[in-house]
Amino acid sequence: MKKLFIPTILILSLLQLSSCYVGRYFWLNFADLNDSKRFPALEIKKGDHTFHFKKAPKQTNFKIPEKYDQDQKFDNFDEFLKKKKTVSFIVIRNDTVLYENYFNGYCDSSVITTFSASKSFVSALIGIALHEGYIYSVNEPITKYIPELVNPGFDKITIENLLNMRSGIKFTESYASPFADMPKYYYGTNLLKYIGKLKVEEDPGKRYNYQSVNTILLGLIIERATNTKLNKYIEEKLWKPLGMQYDASWSVDSKKHLVFKANCCLNGRSIDYAKFGRLYLNKGNWNGKQIVPQKWVERSTSITNDSRDSQGYPYKYQWRVLENGAFFAKGILGQYIFVYPAKNLIFIRQGKHYGKIDWADFFLELSKEL
Repeated sequence: MKKLFIPTILILSLLQLSSCYVGRYFWLNFADLNDSKRFPALEIKKGDHTFHFKKAPKQTNFKIPEKYDQDQKFDNFDEFLKKKKTVSFIVIRNDTVLYENYFNGYCDSSVITTFSASKSFVSALIGIALHEGYIYSVNEPITKYIPELVNPGFDKITIENLLNMRSGIKFTESYASPFADMPKYYYGTNLLKYIGKLKVEEDPGKRYNYQSVNTILLGLIIERATNTKLNKYIEEKLWKPLGMQYDASWSVDSKKHLVFKANCCLNGRSIDYAKFGRLYLNKGNWNGKQIVPQKWVERSTSITNDSRDSQGYPYKYQWRVLENGAFFAKGILGQYIFVYPAKNLIFIRQGKHYGKIDWADFFLELSKEL
């Protein structure tokens, strides 16, 4: 994304404001793949044992789906991915890597932020905490765990309302204005301060409204229910059991307050994200051990309401779900963990930008070649 031209004097002035996130908005501007280096983060350690996917003897030579190259502008599949601002692309079937490549200066060990694909990890952790008894029910009011929500109406909002993006909280998701809510929560350094000022706009459950603050609240609920920091909980419940190859991290608002940006900022490597896809492909089971309850996975990847995202995809428990049974986690720059159970496929796509592609549809078209 292009940076806005802002005079240096204005930037320095804005940085002096008490609402210094405004200055950081103009200085850093829109989210990009360098953001994992710009924000403080807490480490997520890998375990002693690493799971490795098998490698196909020869990489699959994919053709560009005709609908995405009608003018035949691209010489080959790799060129297409590169010019569509992709930095990593992985295709896995039956635990075998059919295709893996990196572009635009990235490699297999490059740290890549998942952005909003992080939300699906948070959903998994809620399911685990529920199974372990730390959370009694998704129908519990969120004020049980977050008493800072003092304004009227919050006692009616349940954990499930947050999961389904049907909380009724007043929140502006747009990044277009520095004075909208989302930039404040992305660049701000004291999230609890902002959370305490949140208000309810309408009764919960009435309609879908995608709001990242819902997932930030879910992250707080996990921490307070389990009495464990979010980075340590994911380390214990997912990162080590899944045999992740690399350490990871999760960004926080500041070193002082250490509130996790649970909505956006899990930082890791593409091949490890594929393992999370494998976990859900196998209904939460990892080599014979149930990591995420099967019923939770099934509930999360089924269509049970009229929630639809901006592209028209059904939304459930922080996942997008398709009529054919496929489901995916998605981030703002085209970060995807796409699982297609009917064909036993996992697609990972990380990018600097969407590249004007509906990648979910692209994966389905590509799967026709397999």
